[in-house]
Amino acid sequence: MMRQAHKRSQLKNRAVVSAAALLLGGGGTAIIAANASAGPDGAGHRSGGAARTAAEGSATTAPTVVCPDVGDRLREVPAPVRTEVSQSLSQLDAQVARAYERMATRGDTPAAVLAELKDKRAETIGRITDALGTAAGGSAPAAEEQAGLPALAGCSTRQVSTAAADDSSSALNSTLGARGKPGGPSRADFADIRTAPARSGPPAARPGASTGTFASVCGRNENGHFNPDNVIVTPGVRNGAHHLHDYVGNKSTDAFSTDNSLAGAGTTCTNGDKSSHYWPVLRVLDGKAAPDANAPGGGHDGNMGTVLRPASVTLQFKGSPVTKVTAMPRFLRIITGDAKALTNGVANANASWSCEGFENRQLKDKYPICPDGADVVRTFAFQSCWDGRNTDSANHRTHVAFARGDGSCPRGFRAVPQLVQRITYDVPAGTAFAVDSFPEQLHKPVTDHGDFINVMSDDLMRKATGCINGGRTC
Repeated sequence: MMRQAHKRSQLKNRAVVSAAALLLGGGGTAIIAANASAGPDGAGHRSGGAARTAAEGSATTAPTVVCPDVGDRLREVPAPVRTEVSQSLSQLDAQVARAYERMATRGDTPAAVLAELKDKRAETIGRITDALGTAAGGSAPAAEEQAGLPALAGCSTRQVSTAAADDSSSALNSTLGARGKPGGPSRADFADIRTAPARSGPPAARPGASTGTFASVCGRNENGHFNPDNVIVTPGVRNGAHHLHDYVGNKSTDAFSTDNSLAGAGTTCTNGDKSSHYWPVLRVLDGKAAPDANAPGGGHDGNMGTVLRPASVTLQFKGSPVTKVTAMPRFLRIITGDAKALTNGVANANASWSCEGFENRQLKDKYPICPDGADVVRTFAFQSCWDGRNTDSANHRTHVAFARGDGSCPRGFRAVPQLVQRITYDVPAGTAFAVDSFPEQLHKPVTDHGDFINVMSDDLMRKATGCINGGRTC
């Protein structure tokens, strides 16, 4: 188990909270400075020294804001209005974050917050429908989609459990306290990896399976490529992710990347693979003010704590247990997992958490507590079935699919190499940790996600598929 954290002065804690308060007054999106507002010794010190009431201390839930995911409902976004729609989707995210901040840290009444939020969302969704209508020229499918979007303006609140986990780890007691901090995570979000059930193995390979593997060695982001953009979901929008991303592979990826710019950029991969791999950073909740404490994607968006650099990154492509794989198209975009799984539900959640030496045990909705000396392992196993036509889709999901339980692809899809991103972290003793997230998602482990853009050359992709289909390790 992790050891007791060293204490920090309350004065430094208050300084971080004060900086956050200044940003709020200046129009910051949503700052949840809770990670800096309580000592890592778990004593529950708050800014200004005010103690929680007994009722607050015994509470086991906290509210968050739940809104329909407009982006997930889109089925077609014509290229001429893609940037305009992206900007509106990012504005919707910012509106939800501000509403959550008003309730979580200012104590505004939910009814008033939700009424104002609905008005703002209705206006923004109206801009999306207008843009789609103009681009589609009044086609019937576009009109049907537009008609359903205004109904997505209304939001609600949900009480999320902050109850203590069964595990009574002294480290979680010291860094999170019995309830955790406002904005998450709580002790209930952690579990001893040794208590997780062992998982069953993959389907047995059939005759004609593709059993090889192909790896790209792309480093651990030693060059410090970070930004809060997401060129897949919100192209053309700075801070479109509202959380910080860690990148390996393509050196140029940001909000304004295009297929041509990605193809012309350099790469950190040793085999010349220019693909872009990125995921939300992991932060230790050590109460320290990170360099981005006042920056977009960092403290400005409720992401506090020190960014952890990966100890290792493995990028491996695997085959299908039932058939040969076909080459991925160049510039194929895939997102796995759901950054809004807390409020959207877990249908698209797909992150796995474990510890080195225990990877036959995987956690989906908990962060792992690892035995001494074992690194935390974070794994994204991407969709391995492609529709054979599209390199992306309006909601960034429907052009790809997961294989069925027996390893076969759904009807209309074909098997492609399956990307598995495996990232390990040497988490410092005495600290809890969490992924960056949208503020209202409370840094829950189930919201973790990975992103990939295939920028392999055609020759390199042929080599990869040849290795996989030939049963070789490359």
